[in-house]
Amino acid sequence: MDSNIVTRFAPSPTGFLHIGGARTALFNWLLARHFGGKFLLRIEDTDRERSTRKAVDAILDGLLWLGINWDDEPIFQSSRLNYHAELAEKLVKEGKAYRCYCTPDELEAMREEAKNRGLSPKYNGMWRDRDPRDAPSGVKPVIRLKAPLEGETTLRDIVQGEITVSNDQLDDMILVRSDGTPTFMLSVVADDHDMGVTHVIRGDDHLTNTFRHMQIFNAFGWNIPQYGHIPLIHGPDGAKLSKRHGALGINAYRDMGYLPEAVCNCLLRLGWSHGNDEIISRDQAVEWFTADNLGKSASRLDFSKLANLNGHYMRIADNDRLLEELLRIIGDVSEERQRRLMIGMNGLKQRAKTMLELRDIASIYVDDFIPIRIDADSREILHKIFLKLESIQDWSEENLDKKLREFSAEIGISFGKIAQYLRNVLAGKKITPSIFEMLVAFGKNESMSRIKAVLW
Repeated sequence: MDSNIVTRFAPSPTGFLHIGGARTALFNWLLARHFGGKFLLRIEDTDRERSTRKAVDAILDGLLWLGINWDDEPIFQSSRLNYHAELAEKLVKEGKAYRCYCTPDELEAMREEAKNRGLSPKYNGMWRDRDPRDAPSGVKPVIRLKAPLEGETTLRDIVQGEITVSNDQLDDMILVRSDGTPTFMLSVVADDHDMGVTHVIRGDDHLTNTFRHMQIFNAFGWNIPQYGHIPLIHGPDGAKLSKRHGALGINAYRDMGYLPEAVCNCLLRLGWSHGNDEIISRDQAVEWFTADNLGKSASRLDFSKLANLNGHYMRIADNDRLLEELLRIIGDVSEERQRRLMIGMNGLKQRAKTMLELRDIASIYVDDFIPIRIDADSREILHKIFLKLESIQDWSEENLDKKLREFSAEIGISFGKIAQYLRNVLAGKKITPSIFEMLVAFGKNESMSRIKAVLW
């Protein structure tokens, strides 16, 4: 492989960017970037009833969120349908395709006959060699490929190895429907050829399609791309991934609080490996990725592993970026509360595995303060703590830690108890970042104000 490699991702805009589609895009993107080639995007929007601009935007936004950028402008397959139909006419003129005038009833009879004989239902070639002058009136024909009737078709798959299919298992597929619109089979082959696609990594559910595509490539005399078919993603229980396993759209993973680099790292490990490495940065992925390490067996999406990966990437993430993402989730807050979040971010992000967990923990710096009620004994101890804090000038974590521990020894009360008093008063919660982080994030004035509100 070299810099002439061209890969592509070709989603249908009939819904969100599926997690499986995102993995396919990632693998093709990495293969192109590793070899310095091109990664192209094609929107297969030939299903005019189900394809929407909203779905196109969701796919593009999902790819960009994952950091998967494409070369050149996206190609919309719908703009090329007339050209695709002309290609089919060319094959008819060359005797490599023909018009079929079978009625729905005739096709149904073929299926029943094959079924009764224990064969897979397929077209029997009724119009393959008939004179078009025999065509019945009032029937709009389809155009079918004259597929080879004998021999075998062999696919040298870069993932699965060599696979051979007997040609008599494949019938004369439809290239153009009776309404004049090209089929998926023809359009994909024509676009892959014109885009110069050299390598295609996709799910193994397309394996049968690939043999049909190869026949169309051969009919035109075009070079066939190298294909690699990867097993579909399975859920934690080993069954094919479905809605019951959780959210399937990339946008949903963002809404669940995952960072794009964690999602990409997780997807990378679903069917590709580099030794025992689990955490793989984007730069490492580009450097290491080849089709040689793509696996033949299905991988399971493990949400606990994804959460752990996400926790790692959150801990090393830039605080400004985390604040921006946090504000996207919680909405606008005052500059003072943003300041608290930034000061406390180092401590907050150590305790969260997702942005939603970060949001919940960070609520102590965002929510309005509600003073708690305390009993007389607690009030006496808290008053002593208040006086000690009031006397401290150097309001840094290190100095607050030192002074409060000294104070604990002086008054004979365990530091843990003092910390719990402050935790309850400052945040109203038993589980928080360290009290020193909170004291610094709130600042001296706000911290003292909150203690006063409880004492008086």
